[in-house]
Amino acid sequence: MNKLTKIGVSALAGSLVAFSAHAGSLSASGSASISFADGDVDEVVTGTGVTLTPEGNQWSMGDSITMTGSGDMDNGMSVSVSFEIDNDDVGGGNVYDSHSITLDTNGMGTLTFAGHGGDGAVSAMDDKTPNAYEESWDGVTDADEETVPNGLSADNMFTYKSADLGGTTITVGYVPSGVAAKTPKDGYMDFSVVNSNGLVDGLTVGLGMGESEETVGTTIDNTILYGTYTTGGLTLGVQKSEADGSTSATTVDFQAIGVAYAITDDFTVAYNQSVSDKGDATIDQEASGISASYTSGGVTVAGMINDVENVAFTDADDTEGYEFNISFAF
Repeated sequence: MNKLTKIGVSALAGSLVAFSAHAGSLSASGSASISFADGDVDEVVTGTGVTLTPEGNQWSMGDSITMTGSGDMDNGMSVSVSFEIDNDDVGGGNVYDSHSITLDTNGMGTLTFAGHGGDGAVSAMDDKTPNAYEESWDGVTDADEETVPNGLSADNMFTYKSADLGGTTITVGYVPSGVAAKTPKDGYMDFSVVNSNGLVDGLTVGLGMGESEETVGTTIDNTILYGTYTTGGLTLGVQKSEADGSTSATTVDFQAIGVAYAITDDFTVAYNQSVSDKGDATIDQEASGISASYTSGGVTVAGMINDVENVAFTDADDTEGYEFNISFAF
């Protein structure tokens, strides 16, 4: 039994003390990428007119390494531990960008505890419309600020995902009260139900509902409904989301559509649109974009051009952003 397996089992020893682990495994995966991202020069409105702000060096590199250790128990269940080292977070004081431990119940679903980087059922559904690279609102500063309902996301959270129930899976996320970076009076919970190919071949429909924190002691109720349909190389998608806060300033309606076409197994193009309507805003944020990606072995080349009008509900703040990315996965 290797050392990593011992660590994974000892982490659950309090509740699974009667079980032992068999020989486990250790695997590593990762990626590295180089990106160039740019767009319209930032405009800052002042009392004397419009000031143009240079954007600086637009080249960047991203990299991530994920290590996963797993082991089986005598009762048929298994335990796995995952650690991700990501350059985006190391400088912020977190050695591991995401780390979690998962119990696979061998037929009854999985239970995951995420010490850092946890996503609830709803937060994993922020925009499910098909694309070839990124969403229509991505790549423009502030375009996703309070414009896209994204549900519950926190450290030290539990997530349960059911086994496949005739094409349907159920996911439940829970954040206990008073955890780090979240100080709710009560714990938060959300859930999602997703059916793939169970109703019609090629059709996936999903519903997500739950709470997230607005301010200490107040919550936002999030609801997401989406559907995608694939036939041949063509995939169509539509989504409607709502974040219902305690005031109009924290209430947002979001609608999105997308169409992606796989020209070959390796080359995909897509077009996406979205509209965000905030309760206290007099105008909507409207976004549209095209994207494409090509994969050859472990290398993917992708890019997008997005146009966002009334960014973050600011009248006449219209910005175009584009990005080119080369990534290598191993």
